[in-house]
Amino acid sequence: MIRCLVVDDEPLALHIIEDYIAKTPFLTLVKATTNPIEALTIVQDGGVDLVYLDVQMPELTGIQFLRIANGKAKVILTTAYPQYALEGYELDVIDYLLKPIAFDRFFKSAQKAQSIIQPATKAPASEQQPIVVAAPAQPQDDFSHDFIFVKTEHKIQKVYLHDILYIEGLKDYISIFTTAERIITLQNMKKMEDALPDRHFVRVHKSYIVALNKIDSIERSRIFIGDKVIPVGDTYRDQFFKMIEDRNV
Repeated sequence: MIRCLVVDDEPLALHIIEDYIAKTPFLTLVKATTNPIEALTIVQDGGVDLVYLDVQMPELTGIQFLRIANGKAKVILTTAYPQYALEGYELDVIDYLLKPIAFDRFFKSAQKAQSIIQPATKAPASEQQPIVVAAPAQPQDDFSHDFIFVKTEHKIQKVYLHDILYIEGLKDYISIFTTAERIITLQNMKKMEDALPDRHFVRVHKSYIVALNKIDSIERSRIFIGDKVIPVGDTYRDQFFKMIEDRNV
């Protein structure tokens, strides 16, 4: 079980995260508090593994909390303000949830935390888990405001999900092909696959993830996106064609 601490100056926000933790079988709640000083003491004593942390609090901001805690526990930021996402990424937070937080988004974030915190699936230090910032209160199929931050050679780059055509894995790094450019990042395909919303992106091959809304046509086991032809691997064929069939009218 992953021991969780929830810190937020809004009692309603606390109750929502408490409820979500109770619904997630591999999470357990240690404490929910509106007092960031109390929370910091718990973290420094090593009493928790994962902190759900609000950014804007009157006594101590979430960013200040992160700097003082200095990596004693993993952190998922929760806030109504997307402008702190980049700073949170630089401070090595696991994820960034924008309020109001839907349970499916919370659960996916929790799974990401589990893969990092559990020793058997802990990522090498050289890899940066992409952070998805999901805009609140959107229709189910609208992800036009969602984006990820990925670390490239010289900078941390913001990539809007709706711009992604497909992603290609190349041994120790991946290439993200967008409508405007190719972005190369040190990452593995599994972590990128886990970070992307599975209603809009699908793994079709050990080396490819495609954006469903960018597919122009499918011919046998080949996907056409613009001039690119992407093979559908045997391992992924049934899942992919079932997804396509479910969307047929």
